Amino acid sequence: MIVVAPLLIGVLYVFLNSLIREPHRRRFNAIMVAGAGAAYLSGGGFGPWEFALTIVITYCAYRGLESWRFIGIAWLLHTAWDVAHHLQGNPIIPFAEHSSLGCAICDPVIAVWCLAGGPSVTDLLRARFSRTRSPDHHIRRTAQ
Repeated sequence: MIVVAPLLIGVLYVFLNSLIREPHRRRFNAIMVAGAGAAYLSGGGFGPWEFALTIVITYCAYRGLESWRFIGIAWLLHTAWDVAHHLQGNPIIPFAEHSSLGCAICDPVIAVWCLAGGPSVTDLLRARFSRTRSPDHHIRRTAQ
């Protein structure tokens, strides 16, 4: 469950965000990653480096208001920080031992989606299922 749950959370995040229309989806995700970038400020174990990372992720989030690529980069930076905190034994949620590891597994799922341009997965699924259920679907398949 240490691996599966974070993967499912990442997929759920992508699915729910797919319900938001563009350009609001991109801007919402820029705000989300900015918040994630500040998550370790309250009890991080890397001192002033926590502030440095927050500044870099905030810059990426700002650029992410207009670019999915920067949002994806910010999630990958947060992933690296999650790994560092997990290895140091200083989890993002102090009472949840594997919380940083969970974030390090979940965040790349979100990052890959962002680097792909943050497409609406729900729209992709609707388009796919509407093609397979169209009245002439049977005719098209037999003609191929």
